[in-house]
Amino acid sequence: QLQLVESGGGLVEPGGSLRLSCTVSGSTLDYYNIGWFRQAPGKDREGVSCISSTGRRTNYGDSLRGRFTISRDNLKNTVYLQMNSLRREDTGVYYCAASYGGYGCSDYVPNYENWGQGTQVSVSS
Repeated sequence: QLQLVESGGGLVEPGGSLRLSCTVSGSTLDYYNIGWFRQAPGKDREGVSCISSTGRRTNYGDSLRGRFTISRDNLKNTVYLQMNSLRREDTGVYYCAASYGGYGCSDYVPNYENWGQGTQVSVSS
């Protein structure tokens, strides 16, 4: 069974950076697109970024492009989300999720069958 574990969250001041990791086990990462989602208190879960199974295609949520960068290392079975110039509104629980490669890279939640437990990102001074 595919399992995903996020790490790298924490407390950071506005303008700071964090790098989140999503490590996959139970299968090879090559078959899966990986999406990052986040959920702030009282708000719906929203798509942050995704990367296709081949790594050739990436997408980002509005206002995130240029600040966030997604990448993957299939040899390490890990996907990374580098987050720079963090803002208070980036605060939330960040989840990574896997969808089968044939679905392509998207923020369509039903495509993602396997989810991690989430990691908290707090941006505050």
